[in-house]
Order: sequence, then C-alpha cells, then structure tokens
Amino acid sequence: MDHSTGPIPKGDGKQPREASAAAPKEGEAKPPSTRTLRGLDWLNFFLADVQSGVGPFLAIYLAGYKWNEERVGLALMVGGIAGILTQTPAGALVDRLRSKRALIAAGIVALAAGALLIALVPTFWSVMSAQVLIGGASSIFGPAICAVSLGIVGHRLFDLRQGRNQTFNSAGNVIAAVSMGLLGHFISNRSIFFFVFVLALPTIFTLVVIRPDEIDYGRARGAKEGGEDGKPVEPHALLKDRPLLIFLVCAVMFHFANAAMLPLLGEMLAKGQGRNSMMFMSACVVTTQLVIALLASWVGRKAGTWGRKPLLLIAFGVLPVRAVLYTLTHNPGELVAIQILDGVAAAIFGVISVLVIADLTKGTGRFNLTLGAIGTAVGIGASLSQAIAGSIVHHFGSNAGFLFLATVAAAAFGILYFLMPETRDERFLSPTQGALTL
Repeated sequence: MDHSTGPIPKGDGKQPREASAAAPKEGEAKPPSTRTLRGLDWLNFFLADVQSGVGPFLAIYLAGYKWNEERVGLALMVGGIAGILTQTPAGALVDRLRSKRALIAAGIVALAAGALLIALVPTFWSVMSAQVLIGGASSIFGPAICAVSLGIVGHRLFDLRQGRNQTFNSAGNVIAAVSMGLLGHFISNRSIFFFVFVLALPTIFTLVVIRPDEIDYGRARGAKEGGEDGKPVEPHALLKDRPLLIFLVCAVMFHFANAAMLPLLGEMLAKGQGRNSMMFMSACVVTTQLVIALLASWVGRKAGTWGRKPLLLIAFGVLPVRAVLYTLTHNPGELVAIQILDGVAAAIFGVISVLVIADLTKGTGRFNLTLGAIGTAVGIGASLSQAIAGSIVHHFGSNAGFLFLATVAAAAFGILYFLMPETRDERFLSPTQGALTL
C-alpha cells in the first residue's frame, strides 16, 4: 500500500485524505469519495480471484484428464484467440459506453459461466466452448478497469492509482492461489472452478460500491481536458505513432516469451508430483503475486520520477534469465523460488505498460481502443507462445522450449533498449506526488 510521507489534510467526509492533498490541476480529477476508491480497490481484488482459476490451474486440471501438451496448448490457444478477436472491439466499446460498470458485470457473469462449464463437462468440445466464453469475457476487464481508474483520478494521479490497482489485484491472486491449491489438494481439482463461480457474487457487489457519477466519461477515454464532446482522432492516425508501434512490438514479444512459461512449468510438475502438483503450482502463483503485491505501488511511484523506460528494461531483462534458470533444475522448491523473477517482471510491466499507452494516447480520446488493440496483438503473441512452445516441448523436451522462449525475450530487450523512447509527461510531476495515495 502507499503511505503518506507528510501531513495530508482531511477531506470533508466525501473526499478521502489521499485525494485531497492538492488542488486539482490540469489532467487531475476532482477528489473522488472514499467509497468509490475503496470500491475500486476491492473490485481489483475480487476480480483477480475470479480470473485466477481459469489461468495456470487449467493446464494441471486438463493434464489430470490425460490431455497431452499439444491438446492443452490448443485449449489455451483457443481461449487466447477468443481474446484476440474481442480485445479491440472491447476497447472501442469501453470508449463508447458510459456504463463501464454494467460492461464489467456482464464479463464477470460470462467468465463464471465458463468456469462452471469446465467443472461440469470437462470434454474436448465443452472445454473449447468454455475457453471461447472466458477469453471473450476476459478481454473486457483490462480496458474497463483502466478506463474507470483514469476517469476517477485523472492523468496526474494515474501512476499511483495503477500501482494500487496492481497491488490489490495481486493480493487477490495470492488469496485465490492459496485457496485453489488447498481445494485442489484436499478436495479435487474440479472444485477450483466451482470456487470461481461462487466468487463472482462478491465481485459484482463491489461494482455497486463505485459511484458512476464520479467516473468522468471524457477522461476515461483519454479525451482532451475540457473537450468531452470533442471528436476522437481517427484510429488509423494511431498507426503513424512510431513510439506506439515500437512499444506494440516489444509488448507482443514480451508476452510471447512469458505466456507459455508457467503452463509449461505446470505440466512438468504434473508429471512428477501427482496430487502435490496443484500445491506446487499454487506456490508458484503465490510467489509471483506476493512479489507483485509488494512491488506494484513502488513501481507506480517510481514511474513518475525514474521514468517508464528504466523500469521496463528491468522487467524485460529478468525474463530471459528466468527462462534459462528453468532449464537448470527440476527441484520443486527451486522452481518456485525462480518465480520471484516472474513477479518482478509482471509487477513492472502490469503497471508501466498501461501508463505508456496513456502517455502516448493522451488527448486522442482513444485510450481504451488503443489498450484493446495492443491487447489483441499481445493476445496473438501469447496464444502462439502456448501452441508453439507446447509443440517444441512435446517433440524436443522442456529445456528446448524454455531456451526458445529465452531467445525471444532477449530480442525484445534489445528492441526496447535501442529503439523505445521515454514517454513520461513532465507536466504531471509535482513535489506532492510522493505524498499522495489513491
């Protein structure tokens, strides 16, 4: 959590202390209520719980039904393809719709239905159908949560808010991973998906806590200040932005290298540990998410002082190291420890990538569309990673798969280092920024 470094005056009952440290400036929203800020905190927390059960645990669940690496990779790829096809439309929809909360609620219901289908009918076609539903629903959450956050706090405090979002999201992942690991070990792997279904209820409840009148529609889509009704730039104009295109390439390569690592690790654990494999996978996820929870708020603060690029270089730099380390041991404890690097990379990329997109699209009115479009490209990279790496492991072994991913990660680091400029906007830096928490 963020903590104050100086005295902060109290609000009037509706304005929280952390939102009232300074008068609103250009790019900064009017101070939102404590209720809305806390509702956004807990929405990130519970939404992480709901999404965790249909991620890395799915590979182990399917392996328990004798699915081989290629079929597991195919199932994961199908979900990725559904996300690819819906990411850009979802971003455009978030830009257009005023009721962001209703859109998020619809996504939660669809995701819960998909999890229930996997639990009740784990056949090939039912799993594929559920993955399509889950992949399509999940594409809503990224741009919608970012839009709600930007609409509530504005550009000036978005660094800090995005770090706090990631902290609560990771805390939710930790609780979910521990719960799901215990459920998988003591009850059954199938119980995890019922757990996801039940958690959808408190997730929807948190949406009611967020006040819709405090989500500024213009700011939420990255429109020019004071120009809510102004016409957004044409989407094709964004393709002429060279820094945006460079970041797009880097983001795709990052996720191509990263997406397959944890599922491949899960399949490797499933072969040698039996029922304990779910506990080891839970430990991997918990390690990663604990690191993210500890680092995310710090990353949000440093993004405004260090800049975006130095932090991104750290995230991209640890990825090939992690992949190589996987080839050096099969000891479960050591494999879990390696997940610390995953947490470092995920904490930084999860916070900074959204800030970079917000920087590059400010004033265009196309923040969420761009976020969705980059999500589409990232989804392509992630889905291909699952299928290609799974095929390499199936034919040549796990070490070959991890070394292939390490090579892609190293290439992404080189492109970022030599070609990507800094995007931080100096206008939003202030002496009080370090004392603000959202």
